[in-house]
Amino acid sequence: MNARFRMALTATAVLSLGSAIGLYGAFGIADAADSIAQPGQQSADGAGVKAPATQAQEDPAVTRGRYVAIAGDCAACHTDPHHGKPFAGGYALETPFGKLLASNITSDKNTGIGAWTEQEFTRAVREGKGRHGENLYPAMPYNAYVKVSDQDMHDLWAYMQTVPAVDNEVVSNQLPFPFNIRLMMMGWNLLFFDNTPFQPQAEASAQVNRGAYLVQGLGHCAACHTSKNFLGGDKGGAFLQGGELAGWHAPEITGNPYVGIGGWSDAQLVQYLKTGSNHVAVASGPMAEAVTNSTQHLRDEDLYAIAAYLKTLPGSDTRSPRPLNASGTLMQQGANVYSANCSACHSSDGKGINQLASSLAGNPGIQAENPQSLITTVLEGGRGAVTVDNPTSGAMPSFAWKLSDQQIAATLSYIRNSWGNTAPEVSAKQVAAVREDRKLPAQLSADGTSR
Repeated sequence: MNARFRMALTATAVLSLGSAIGLYGAFGIADAADSIAQPGQQSADGAGVKAPATQAQEDPAVTRGRYVAIAGDCAACHTDPHHGKPFAGGYALETPFGKLLASNITSDKNTGIGAWTEQEFTRAVREGKGRHGENLYPAMPYNAYVKVSDQDMHDLWAYMQTVPAVDNEVVSNQLPFPFNIRLMMMGWNLLFFDNTPFQPQAEASAQVNRGAYLVQGLGHCAACHTSKNFLGGDKGGAFLQGGELAGWHAPEITGNPYVGIGGWSDAQLVQYLKTGSNHVAVASGPMAEAVTNSTQHLRDEDLYAIAAYLKTLPGSDTRSPRPLNASGTLMQQGANVYSANCSACHSSDGKGINQLASSLAGNPGIQAENPQSLITTVLEGGRGAVTVDNPTSGAMPSFAWKLSDQQIAATLSYIRNSWGNTAPEVSAKQVAAVREDRKLPAQLSADGTSR
């Protein structure tokens, strides 16, 4: 998931708390290809924000560090898409309690990190401590980056020193009192920050351990794909079993064959992370940004390592429920709406169009217990991941203006219980709640007014 959306989750959790109170070797980053582009917002060619060009005699540590920054998706939060200056900060995170702005981490000595030491930088990334010892908000996922190896941190520091300086003063903490008191984060850290470095498992293969290192650390996948308690800490025993944030449901990505990725081959998972789509799914929403900015640029061996590790996780005990009665009123209504509005792209058999419109049949994300992402996508529309291997991608229009809450609920219930799919029905109340939360217009009437 993209870091901007992770920030929305973790910052809200932190504010709720405030109101209540190195192994390198096989697990380090090897040399990256000179052609890798530094990610940021999506661009027309799918490459993201371009990094400074690699020089012929570039320090190998800088080359490796560029790859570390890509794997960590650093530019996603620290690049404001409205200005397009890599790592210059200023991206505003709106919360019910106020604003948090991503900091400037360019080499500018006055407004960036150009005057920092490597030790100060490492402490901020892995311990959540600012240059002067202040507590950072866990919108910066230091609880995952603590597992980044010493060598990778050194290489990242070497690369960040080469990022062109941008004079951009950012006042990161714009939260009102008392939420702007950083000392409150001490309580969150005591409860939820496990500062244990990455520990490879002796019984696991080098490939699986490499994947674990990337998923648990640089990839910080749990920030989105693990559900949180009311204080924003990871729920115990729910690692990568799905989470909700910012109007989206990040699905389970364990070996569970029903709602996880257990039914995908390693090659199919790698294809998804590399191109943004595979035989079933097309990445959209926050995941599309993560693919565009980060995973498409990773080496194949790293992607296969991620796949191998995720497949080892048993995941939740969720099993397929009994499908809804196809002859029921809800399913019949959904079939009619689907035929008129969805079948042109997703086909009457739900198989979609390869690399353009996702397959709905046998798609674990479609069958997730929580339908929030599906509702958001139908109401808002969206665009699939733009990548070098799939530069055209595909887009889905918004149906908020066209379909009522009941029509959307019936259609999603039909999709989730057809072509072999089985999942709980979606209610009009659930759709209405998402529509209100996302501030989307109501269905238009025949005279062009909202109903």
